[in-house]
Amino acid sequence: MEKIKRNILLNPGPSTTTDTVKYAQIVPDICPREKEFAGLMKGLREDLVRIVHGDLDKYTSVLFCGSGTINMDICLNSLLDEGKKILIINNGAYSSRAAEICDYYNLDYINMSFPIDEQPNLEKIEETLKSNQDISLVYTTHNETGTGLLNPIREIGETAHRYGAIFVVDTTSTYAMRPIDIEKDNVDFCMASAQKGLMAFTGLSFVVGNRAIIEKSKDFPRRSYYCNLYRQYDYFERTGEMNFTPPVQTIYATLKALEEYWEEGEEAKWARHTRVFDAINEGLDELGFKQVIAPELRSGLVSTAIYPDDENWDFEKIHDYCYEKGFTIYPGKISGTNTFRLCALGAIDKEDIDAFFITFKEALAKYGVSVPVKYNTK
Repeated sequence: MEKIKRNILLNPGPSTTTDTVKYAQIVPDICPREKEFAGLMKGLREDLVRIVHGDLDKYTSVLFCGSGTINMDICLNSLLDEGKKILIINNGAYSSRAAEICDYYNLDYINMSFPIDEQPNLEKIEETLKSNQDISLVYTTHNETGTGLLNPIREIGETAHRYGAIFVVDTTSTYAMRPIDIEKDNVDFCMASAQKGLMAFTGLSFVVGNRAIIEKSKDFPRRSYYCNLYRQYDYFERTGEMNFTPPVQTIYATLKALEEYWEEGEEAKWARHTRVFDAINEGLDELGFKQVIAPELRSGLVSTAIYPDDENWDFEKIHDYCYEKGFTIYPGKISGTNTFRLCALGAIDKEDIDAFFITFKEALAKYGVSVPVKYNTK
């Protein structure tokens, strides 16, 4: 097998992949309606439930063709009954995107905003649920990928369930990285895409969730033709296939990525991501960069550094220098604050981060950025 140039992607997805996953896409052409291919998807769907320790009798996974945002769209428009309301616990860019989806569908919702660098207040969540008995769906993000803030999903889910609400969590940037137990974490629905924690490719997304709730949602208002959870679930259950054309090559790559996931193991994989994350933070600290999220609130996956107050700092120039050397860094996603992100994602380890910081320091030196970096004190 010919080696492919290896780039270290420190952006929040897609991730650095193994050559074996890349080559898994090179297969004989097949019509996705063949029984052989449907059989592959059955095993894939079951494995996706097993990753979050779900009971296959209680939980299932439903596959869709699209990026991670399609999952948000699907869950929000499909799981809200007539006359009911959504509570969005919003402390970042991706939970804000959920609010935008609600606006597009004209769904009734409460946008419960918290500061982007703080975990949500559980007492306020409970007060809102208590005073709004028509809330039937609570939605939040596990790792707020714009900053790296970790939300306490187990506690939020327990509160949601006490008030009879479905709990939906965007786990796009934690699934198959940070260990999740769908039952113990009080999650009814979680979601991800193949290009993130599974370290495969863009094009395949999936919702893992409670079968009984999906079947109940058959009688909920249908707001989308393509992005309806029950419709896709029902088609899978009856035929073993996607309702519409699946991303065939991406599915082959994902199957290989799953094989490699099980070989590495959940605990070892999380330990590796933690090594990477620790190395990122040590490198940023050594250079004097300030971060948005306090250490005790970080998810262990995304570090968000604040631009230094240095007239020579130019993110685009630093990015381009690193990119030419095979390292990708990514701009932040915080309105009004200039930041960049480094992510502990993909088929990388500590030595890759050590090599990155050698290149990063070269870039800072080349463009005359002072080290340690400077911030104007107020």
